[in-house]
Amino acid sequence: MSTDTDTRPRHAAPPGPSISDRLSSIMRHDLPASLVVFLVALPLSLGIAVASDAPIAAGLIAAAVGGIVVGIFGGSPLQVSGPAAGLTVVVAETIHQFGWKTTCFITVAAGLLQLVFGLSRIARAALAIAPVVVHAMLAGIGITIALQQAHVLLGGSSRSSAWANLTGLPEQLLNLHGDDFLIGAVVIAIILGWKYVPQRLRLVPGPLVAVLVGTGLAIVGPGDPERIKIEGSLFDAIGLPEIPSGGWGAIALAVLTIALIASVESLLSAVSVDKLHSGERTNFDRELMAQGAANMTSGLLGGLPVTGVIVRSSTNVAAGAKSKASALLHGVWILVFSVALVGVVQQIPKSALAGLLIVVGVQLVKVGHIRLARRTGDLAVYTVTVAGVVFLNLLEGVLIGLALAFALLLWRVVKVSVVAGPVTGTDRWIVSIDGTCTFLALPKLSAQLAKVPAGTDVLVELTVDFLDHAAYEAIHDWARQHESTGCTVEFVEIGTARMEHAVAGPPQRGPARGMLDSVLGPWPERGENALEDGVAEYHRSHAHVVRPHLDELRDRQDPHSLFLTCADSRIVPNVITNSGPGDLFTVRNVGNLIPADRSDSSVEAAIAFSLKNLDVRNVVVCGHSGCGAMSALKSGGPLGPGLDDWLAHARPTLQRFHAGHPVARAAAAAGYDELAQLAMVNVAVQLETLYSHPVVQQVMAERGITVSGLYFDIGTARVLEVTTDGIAEITDAGERAVAIHA
Repeated sequence: MSTDTDTRPRHAAPPGPSISDRLSSIMRHDLPASLVVFLVALPLSLGIAVASDAPIAAGLIAAAVGGIVVGIFGGSPLQVSGPAAGLTVVVAETIHQFGWKTTCFITVAAGLLQLVFGLSRIARAALAIAPVVVHAMLAGIGITIALQQAHVLLGGSSRSSAWANLTGLPEQLLNLHGDDFLIGAVVIAIILGWKYVPQRLRLVPGPLVAVLVGTGLAIVGPGDPERIKIEGSLFDAIGLPEIPSGGWGAIALAVLTIALIASVESLLSAVSVDKLHSGERTNFDRELMAQGAANMTSGLLGGLPVTGVIVRSSTNVAAGAKSKASALLHGVWILVFSVALVGVVQQIPKSALAGLLIVVGVQLVKVGHIRLARRTGDLAVYTVTVAGVVFLNLLEGVLIGLALAFALLLWRVVKVSVVAGPVTGTDRWIVSIDGTCTFLALPKLSAQLAKVPAGTDVLVELTVDFLDHAAYEAIHDWARQHESTGCTVEFVEIGTARMEHAVAGPPQRGPARGMLDSVLGPWPERGENALEDGVAEYHRSHAHVVRPHLDELRDRQDPHSLFLTCADSRIVPNVITNSGPGDLFTVRNVGNLIPADRSDSSVEAAIAFSLKNLDVRNVVVCGHSGCGAMSALKSGGPLGPGLDDWLAHARPTLQRFHAGHPVARAAAAAGYDELAQLAMVNVAVQLETLYSHPVVQQVMAERGITVSGLYFDIGTARVLEVTTDGIAEITDAGERAVAIHA
C-alpha cells in the first residue's frame, strides 16, 4: 500500500521583471557599481599596457572593448572583462618577437579561435586544467611582473628576461632615481594601507587614490620622473593590424597560447564570480564566444587581448551590480575618459604605475594556494610550474607543469598498497591489497606474497577498484601454488573489482558505489535461492569487515538506542542512522505503534528490557512515507482479523490528525500530503505515549534519557525530526535546522 511521496507543490516560474523594473535596477545598482569598477579598471588598464610594452592607448581600447562587447554578448552576468595581468608576459614576448601591429593580428586570430571553441561547446573542457597549474601560472606571471616593474620603480627600464631582471637588480639599486622610487613607494604604501582607512573613504578604490597621489607628487615635487606618453588622441591610436609575411609556425603558436590562456583565465574567473553571488549562473560557451568577439574587436582597433578579470569582477559584485549593464557602462566610462581626458593620463609617472603593478604581481602569488598545494601533495607541480613560467616562458612553464601534474596523477592512480603479515594471536597470515592493481604492481605484489610462510593459512583481502589480467594471474597462480602445500587461501573482495571478472573480458573499473551498493542494493534476482546467494555473498565480501566489531560483542550487547519502527521492508534502521552492529535495539511492528493501554506484551517487554537491563540512552520512534498502515487507517475500511484489532491502537492518531494536530499543520506548510501528515502525527502521538509510560518516566527521573521521533521520506531518502509540536530538518553536520512549526 504505497503512495507517491513526491507530492510537494510545484510552482510556476514567476514572470520576468518589466522594462521599468529593469531600468530601476540599473539606475539603483548597476550604474553606481559601474563607476566603482571604472575607477578600479582605469589605472590597471594603463599599468598592464606599460607592463606589456604596448602603446598606452592599447590598454584603454581593450578596457572599453572588453566592457562594451562582453557586456552585451557575454554569458556571465557579473563578470567584467578587459586587459589582464595574466597575459602581460606572453603579450610582451609576442611584441618583442613580432612587433605591435602583428601582435594585434595575433589577438584577432586568437579571438577567432575562441569563437570556434565556444561554437564547439568545449568551454568546460578548459576547466579540466589542474587548478594547481593555473595557480602556479598566475604566481609565475606575478613574479615576472614584479621583477620587471622593480626596475621601473627604481628609475630604470625592465630587462629582456626574468633572469636578467633578477641579476640586474643590484646594479639598478646603485643607480637609484630618488624621485621615481619615492613616488612608487608612496603608491605601494597607499594601496597596502588602504584597507585600514575608515569605511567611508574606502568607497573610493585604493589603486585610484594611490595613482592620483603619485601623479600629484610628480607635478608638485622636485625632479622630473618619467611619465606616460600617448601620441595623439585615442582615435589616433586606432589602426588595423598587420598581416605577417612569414613565420607562420611561430604565429600559430602565439595565437594558440593567447587563445588558451585568455579562455582559461576567463572561464576560471567566471567560476569564481559565480561563487560570489546567488543570481544567474554563467553560460560558459556564450561567455567564451563573447570573449572571442571582444578580442577580435580589440585587435582590429589596436587594443590588447581581453579576458575576464577577477579583480574587476569581484569589485563589481561587491559594489552591488545586478546585471551585465554594469560591465557595459564601465566600458562606456573608459571610452569617455580616454577621449575627453587624455591629457590627464600623460601626467601619470611610470613609477606610479610600476608601484601599482608590483602590488598586483605580488598579490597573484597567494599563500593560500601554496598551502593548498602542500596539503594536497602538489607542491612540486606548483614550484616547477612557477619556475618554468618565470625563467623559460609562460607556455613552456604551463606545459611542463601539466606534464608533471599528469605524471603525478598517473602515479597516484596506479599506486597500490600491498602488505603481508601475521594476524595477531593466530597462526594465519593476511595479505591486504588496496588500490589499483595492474601489471605495474607485480614487483611489489610478488615481494609481499613471497613473505608468506609455506603451509600457513592465508586471508587475501582485496580492496581494489581495478584489476587487470596480469595482476589477477599473479595472485591466482600464487594462491594455487600456496594451497598445494596443504593450507588454505581465502579471498575477501571488498573493493569494486572482482577476481571473476578479470578473465571474462577487458579489465574495467568497478562501479563507484561498490561495496555500499552491494550491501544496500536489493537482490539482483528474486529466485528461490536468493536468500542463500545473499548469505554466500555476505561471507565472500562483507563478513570479514564486520567480524572484528561482532567479536567485541560476542558476550554482551550495549545498544545506544531503542529503535521502534514500522515493519515495512523499505526501512533499514542501521542505514538511515549510519549505525552498525550493537548500536540499535530494534523493535518493529505494523505502523510503529506503542499501545497506550500497554496491552501488547511484546512492545512492553522491549521497552522494559532495553531501558532497565540494557540501559539504552535514547528511545526512538520512526515513521515513514507511503506507510500501508497509515493508508489503511485513513481509509477506514475493514481489513480483516488481526489487522483491524491492531490498528485500533492507532485511532487516537487519526482523531488528533482530524483535530488539526500542530505536526499536521507544520507538515502541510512544508508541502507534504495528507498521508505523510498522518504518519508524522502518528510519530508525535507515540512520543506522547512514551512520555506517559511509567517505565520511561521512572528511567527519565533516575538517569535521564532522550525520547526522539523520526520520519523517513522514502522518495528522497531524507530523515526529518518529529517532535510533539512540529518537524525539523536534520543537517549533514548532525545539527537541526530551524524547526518548522505550524
